Amino acid sequence: MTRKAEIGERLGEVEAQIAQACRAAERGRDEVTLVAITKTYPADDVRILAGLGVRDVGENRDQEAAEKARACADLALTWHFVGQLQTNKVRSVVGYADVIHSVDRGRLVTAISKEAVRAGREVACLVQVALDDDPERGGARLADVPGLADEIAGADGLRLGGVMAVAPLGGEPGRAFGRLAEVAGLVRARHPEATMVSAGMSGDLSEAIAHGATHVRIGTALLGRRKPFVR
Repeated sequence: MTRKAEIGERLGEVEAQIAQACRAAERGRDEVTLVAITKTYPADDVRILAGLGVRDVGENRDQEAAEKARACADLALTWHFVGQLQTNKVRSVVGYADVIHSVDRGRLVTAISKEAVRAGREVACLVQVALDDDPERGGARLADVPGLADEIAGADGLRLGGVMAVAPLGGEPGRAFGRLAEVAGLVRARHPEATMVSAGMSGDLSEAIAHGATHVRIGTALLGRRKPFVR
């Protein structure tokens, strides 16, 4: 089987799962965007996905993402940065990312705004919400989310997209995504335009869609089990 055929088969399976989850939740398929997470996979795979109709691509490491975005600059893609972001990487990330999912502190808002203005770009930012107590996974505390959302909404060069979260390891995804849905509702009450809810990956996309996810971040189910990342 060629790589294109393999990815096409996997994409069909993922699309069927998303469609089924949408039906179960009484939602339209057009309410959910598939973001293909291509970390550790080559630009050739991005091109295959684009040829199969995928328009949203996500990465979590700047060096890899920047190279891939340059290699695929001729494609009409929306690039999502989904990993933890350090301030020293902001200038590079703002150069290619249309959406940053992992904004979890005010210092980052200031840095992204500065670079977006410098680059003459508007960048959509999501507040990453911490649904557990693991600091290595990032995310703002629930009590800090409304204030952080206000900061993004008021920052030059930025657009408040909504919220993002990762389900806690070993926890019940549905319960976690239910909490995220409540937080998303609070943010929307203050900022009606902040409609994005980025939640759900290969193993829990159905639960995420059931609780209102508008963007699901799918990697393994699309491209296969990843090789270990070597720094």
